[in-house]
Amino acid sequence: MALSKFLESMRGEMKELVSALKPYYKYVSVLGTDCSSSSYRVDRGTSSVSDSGGFEGECGFVVKVHDGRAFGEYSTSSIAGDKQALAKKIVSEIRLDKAEGAIECPLPEDPKHVESYVRESDFDKYSDDEILAFLTNIKDEILKKDEKIVNAIVILRPIVINKLFVSENRELDQHYAWVNGIMVALYRDENMAEGWETAYGNQMKDIFATMPKLVDKLVDKVRHLANAKPIEPGVYDIITDSSITGLIAHEAFGHGVEMDQFVKNRALAKEYVGKYVASPIVNMHDGASAAFSTASYFFDDDGVVAHDTQIIKDGVLVAGICDLTSAAQLGTAPTGNGRRENYAHKAYTRMTNTFFEAGNDKLEDMIKSVKHGYMLFETNNGMEDPKNWQIQCTAQYGIEIVDGKLTDNYVSPVVMSGFVPELLKSISMISKEEFKVIGSGSCGKGYKEWVRVSDGGPCLKARCKLS
Repeated sequence: MALSKFLESMRGEMKELVSALKPYYKYVSVLGTDCSSSSYRVDRGTSSVSDSGGFEGECGFVVKVHDGRAFGEYSTSSIAGDKQALAKKIVSEIRLDKAEGAIECPLPEDPKHVESYVRESDFDKYSDDEILAFLTNIKDEILKKDEKIVNAIVILRPIVINKLFVSENRELDQHYAWVNGIMVALYRDENMAEGWETAYGNQMKDIFATMPKLVDKLVDKVRHLANAKPIEPGVYDIITDSSITGLIAHEAFGHGVEMDQFVKNRALAKEYVGKYVASPIVNMHDGASAAFSTASYFFDDDGVVAHDTQIIKDGVLVAGICDLTSAAQLGTAPTGNGRRENYAHKAYTRMTNTFFEAGNDKLEDMIKSVKHGYMLFETNNGMEDPKNWQIQCTAQYGIEIVDGKLTDNYVSPVVMSGFVPELLKSISMISKEEFKVIGSGSCGKGYKEWVRVSDGGPCLKARCKLS
């Protein structure tokens, strides 16, 4: 497998466009994208195959220029034809000399780098009929487990990414793929409940092997959720599973260290670089090369090679993450976090794989240390206010811990809220064996600008307000 035939056919034309624009600008790059996605879905009564569209299916080009004073961008679905004429059109439409709100900053570096990146996958070995038959079998297996299951929904969403980046000194291309699988069960008992399990990876064969093993876990969980009670609000000792650990990493600190927010003075984290923001046992990372998951690309949409950025080291905030533009504005090096929803959207600083490092504690000892509290499971949703460092995160459910033992008492949903440093400084134990980076999610920036992300880590013991 290699770069898509379409982008390979456009390589020469992208180089020509860069050359045609160089007389007008001191920096020119062209990013070409050819990304496809599909959605396979079955439930009790229907099955379908469709192009999932949205931010995951795109084909086009974005030109990024800098005239020595400011950045400008131009996107188009085609760069075919006379490149000199297209260059003049781009110059006339960008109009950096007249543009209001142009991002003024120093000229970015354009280091020499030519490389092709490929991550193999096996998607082309499976037909639509084979995938639908597999999903149908999973659906039937879920439904027959319990007559109180009113519906089962099983989905596979594969995406194939092809990108080509060309500037005066750089020529980078990448091809890789990822697939998310999800099983949902709807259960009616004392209450109506919904539960899910996910599987994900870059090989379809692994998803086929994993999903059947999750059926019994899904059914047992949804039975409990149908009889779960509301939690009594209060401040509790909590143990987080990898999903909730990831939610904390993502919402409590991830958005807060996106450095395009530093530029706008919208992030309190800007004032805390070099200071303690967490317990001394806490270490946190972000980066496309920091873990292997859905956001593990080889270079970002600015043509910056993937990084592993340590954000928190031994409790101290040591670095943020940034795209090419915000890095130039702040006078720092880009971290490979420049990402676009698609070629027609602006690049922003975005998280990739965001996680806490594993610690030295055993999960059983962490649970034993709790007199009364809850172990929290499964990300539902979350919100952060980077300017004031307040968070509100929702876990799908919690299991009560009494006298150091997990009970059979489920509560759902559970909302965590509070001040970010208070939560992070309350972390007192971190597990060493339950580390997981979960690659089935996506994230918006201000309820838009969606990209795929992952987050996770080990289990944490902390103290938090729950409601």
